[in-house]
Amino acid sequence: MLLDHINQPEDLKRLSTAELEQLAGEIRQFLVEKLSASGGHLSSNLGIVELTIALHTLYDSPRDKFIFDVGHQAYVHKILTGRKDRFDTLRKYKGMCGFIKRAESDHDVWEAGHSSTSLSAAMGMAMARDLKGEDFRVFAVIGDGAMTGGMALEAMNHIGHEKKNLTVILNDNEMSIAPNVGAIHNYLSKIRSDKHYRKAKEEVESLLKKIPAIGGTLAKTAEKVKDSLKYLLVSGVWFEELGFNYIGPVDGHNLPLLLETLKQSEKVEGPVLIHVITTKGKGYSPAEMDSHKWHGASPYKIESGQFLKAVGNPMYTEVFGNTLIELAEKDERVVAVTPAMPGGSGLMNFAARFPKRMIDVGIAEQHAATLCAGMAAEGMKPVFAVYSTFLQRAYDQVVHDICRPKLNVMFAIDRAGFVGPDGETHQGVYDIAFLRNLPNMVLMMPKDENELRRMMRTGIDYNEGPIAVRYARINGLGVPMDENPQPIPIGTWETLTEGDTMAVLAVGPMNQVALEAADMLRKEGINLRVINARFIKPLDEAMLLQLAKEHMPIITMEEGSEQGGFGSAVLEFYAKQGIEGVRVRTMGVPDYFVEHGSIKEQRQEVGLTAEHLITQVHTLLPRKRQRSAGLNA
Repeated sequence: MLLDHINQPEDLKRLSTAELEQLAGEIRQFLVEKLSASGGHLSSNLGIVELTIALHTLYDSPRDKFIFDVGHQAYVHKILTGRKDRFDTLRKYKGMCGFIKRAESDHDVWEAGHSSTSLSAAMGMAMARDLKGEDFRVFAVIGDGAMTGGMALEAMNHIGHEKKNLTVILNDNEMSIAPNVGAIHNYLSKIRSDKHYRKAKEEVESLLKKIPAIGGTLAKTAEKVKDSLKYLLVSGVWFEELGFNYIGPVDGHNLPLLLETLKQSEKVEGPVLIHVITTKGKGYSPAEMDSHKWHGASPYKIESGQFLKAVGNPMYTEVFGNTLIELAEKDERVVAVTPAMPGGSGLMNFAARFPKRMIDVGIAEQHAATLCAGMAAEGMKPVFAVYSTFLQRAYDQVVHDICRPKLNVMFAIDRAGFVGPDGETHQGVYDIAFLRNLPNMVLMMPKDENELRRMMRTGIDYNEGPIAVRYARINGLGVPMDENPQPIPIGTWETLTEGDTMAVLAVGPMNQVALEAADMLRKEGINLRVINARFIKPLDEAMLLQLAKEHMPIITMEEGSEQGGFGSAVLEFYAKQGIEGVRVRTMGVPDYFVEHGSIKEQRQEVGLTAEHLITQVHTLLPRKRQRSAGLNA
């Protein structure tokens, strides 16, 4: 196989075009085989094989910069830059990252787990190049879905104004994670169906020059005629009006055409946009037929395309989606809003049941947040279903447009806590810290799936401002479900086990960890009081005061950032109350980015396990109390 002999990009340069086409097929086979065992982002990478080969064949990475918008489309890039032998470790603990990672290779020049950042990064690199007097080339590869992100449009506006030499490759596969929405997507659809604009424009320009006698007179108006032609043909005009030289559409699976197009683009001064049409999932029929399903695939059988998912209790995401349908059936004000994640957020059934009340805004988290604010201002009950990591992108809107005017927006924050193989760019461990400091915000997290249902009822019934429920990317516990879930009084906690030795204030899934530790410690004569701290804000101040009155040592546990998190809130409360002598130990995610692996491995790494909790209990207990419990002093 040719792939066996490809270890670095320079190995491509000695291959003929026919051999490069053969290599493309081998890479697709390699990806299908490797990801069947590890899982990963299959369909997007199958669609970008030829384009990645063309770039690495013609240019010199890492001197020339290849910036992939959302790093999950860079598996082919990893294969061609010396990492194919590490694919068995893809997305595994201490293994190869599923996204671009600068520490992993010199060829990875830009890291991205969130979309729409590539154009800004490319502009920054191009400007730095020119300021330093260097001459490398800069390429930004961005999907059509990412073009709905406001940041991408801001960057395009700046690039077109500055006229820097850089190349934007629009990888147009008509699909991001979910089907694309909006005017930009519809505009690109028109371009795909039109004739080659650039060729038509050149032909008209040539014709004008050949007209005898009046050719000179028309010279001054030629640009106006060409502008009219642009609008007549529809093609590429929007990009050219922004200041780009538009080339395309180009068949992204025609390798000779791609190579020639890239070579021709080198002759153009200023920013170039090459519009490449690709098929997501290309070469593997199950992925081609359902690219959404195969965007982030779990392990599967190659022959049938059947996923090898373990059977278990419903995930919190599924419980959320089903409960929202129940709530919407009883309240016509309930509307679901998502930034291009209807499947990942568990809203597909809701969309089928209430198509007019399901709003997918595309990759536009900022717009989604303020859209919810506008709807809430008119008396609706918008539910913003968003991953914790993506909510970060709408922080200003949450602060300014929702919390400040105290609007009744409900946040359904999925993937709160560790997310496993997606790793550091997607860890949902910062939302507690960046939400609990906001005036008017209520923040809660359930211990199990039935409590999630109750919290959703609480959120819909709440009319005093924004309220958020965060839940993990895990399966539920299989607890009985209330047919008619009742709201929970705001700011109240729940004692799960009685104990007089020490109190553990646990948030969300940490309750199960605390209960496991309590069972183990009971055999040592240590009785933990496990408290379900289901409201992160407001705190249950009455219970905190009672614990202080009992002189009870306290350990807080959260799958969130220790800095500024729930534990910090407890410490702040006692400090503000001027209560001295309360011993508080916090357990959470330390001050570094936790990499990919399983959630179990991530919890073990940061010490959020029953064993680590037991160690903390032993450390915090008075020495004489340890001796009376039969422990070594």
